[in-house]
Amino acid sequence: MGYLFEIGVIFILLILNGLFAMSELAVVSSRRPRLEAMASKGSKGAATVLKLAADPGRFLSSVQIGITLVGILAGAYSGATLSEPLSRLLLSWGVPASAASPLSIALVVGLITYFSLVIGELVPKQIALANPEAVASLMARPMLGIAFIAAPAAFVLERSSRLIIASLGLKATGQSSVTDEEIKAVIAEGTSSGILEPEEKELMAGVMRLADRSIRAVMIPRPDITGIDLEWDDRRIIEALANSSHSRYPVFTGSIDMVQGVIQAKDLLDQHLKGEPLDIRSRIRQVDMVPDTASALDVLDTLRRSPLQMVMVIDEYGSVEGMVTAADILTAIVGNLGGEASEEVSEIVERVDGSWLIDADLGVDLVAEKINCQGLNDPDRDYETLAGFVLSVTKAIPATGDVVDWRGWTFEIVDMDGRRIDKVLVTAPQPPQG
Repeated sequence: MGYLFEIGVIFILLILNGLFAMSELAVVSSRRPRLEAMASKGSKGAATVLKLAADPGRFLSSVQIGITLVGILAGAYSGATLSEPLSRLLLSWGVPASAASPLSIALVVGLITYFSLVIGELVPKQIALANPEAVASLMARPMLGIAFIAAPAAFVLERSSRLIIASLGLKATGQSSVTDEEIKAVIAEGTSSGILEPEEKELMAGVMRLADRSIRAVMIPRPDITGIDLEWDDRRIIEALANSSHSRYPVFTGSIDMVQGVIQAKDLLDQHLKGEPLDIRSRIRQVDMVPDTASALDVLDTLRRSPLQMVMVIDEYGSVEGMVTAADILTAIVGNLGGEASEEVSEIVERVDGSWLIDADLGVDLVAEKINCQGLNDPDRDYETLAGFVLSVTKAIPATGDVVDWRGWTFEIVDMDGRRIDKVLVTAPQPPQG
């Protein structure tokens, strides 16, 4: 019973070590947006954590000072107070004198190490990871006080570590950047845990894809544009409107490159129902032009300011490359909605044998994600669709039935629409046998 006090002191030192370790991991693991939300709701602990996180070098140095001092004290105190009584106990059990002292030291060191790992490291860190923001908020003020007391020693340690890092040619930083892969991993984890619905995951993935897309991957290409020529007669114009479901049409003279503006079908319908001759020129509205090098997000900003929610895409020579509406941007995010965004549904169909039948006009970034072939989504690529990828490999216009082998993947041209690739059958590499 006389040694219960010494054991109690050692136990308290181990608890202190655990508190330091728990506080350190909790602060480092806490998510800044969640802390900011807690602080905005009046959590003083969260506000203190943000202060500690703003100067991580000082905080980590203070914690390490505490952990090191506690470790040294626990080791020295346990060796001085427990090894000798344990040696006498071993002698009373018949252990030879030459072995009792080394054995007692080994037992004390082993037990202290075990409890240091369990009580001073593993359990506290698991508690910290279970709810880092709450733990960090709870321990923030004591840690801030310790950081203040240990400020001189922490300053020396921080400067020394920076000097060593600089001598190694490394750059110290207090902020870590978040990559697209990490964001996707968090979204996938949220979906698997049930926090996010699969539809929400797809929506977020669509938004992230849009941020990386050029406008050429989103636009309606020139051959698919339905427009109205000012040189047409009324009968042909009415025919064009009857055969299309669009609500707005680019108006041109002779060629789509000579775009004069945009007209709304409703304006022409009003004239036709009143029995008036069609007067297109009086109803033409100006349309914005954007370069084909613009990003989808840049064009989205232009669409927001456009009352027609339509822009024409032109190349460096001023020729029309395509057309973009707000519906096209939405389709790029959530998938095909039907209606005027597209008269045909572009899709990826997985077949029973594991291959995919894919519409060739789909964006290559979407295809790469769906079939898990990231090599397609080369950041230095000069193509935007699956058809563009096939053409970049073949360097020629393929024919129906042609097969392209690329890095073990097989791309078979299933259907051609004139000179345009319409359908492609994609087969993944076969796993090695044996």
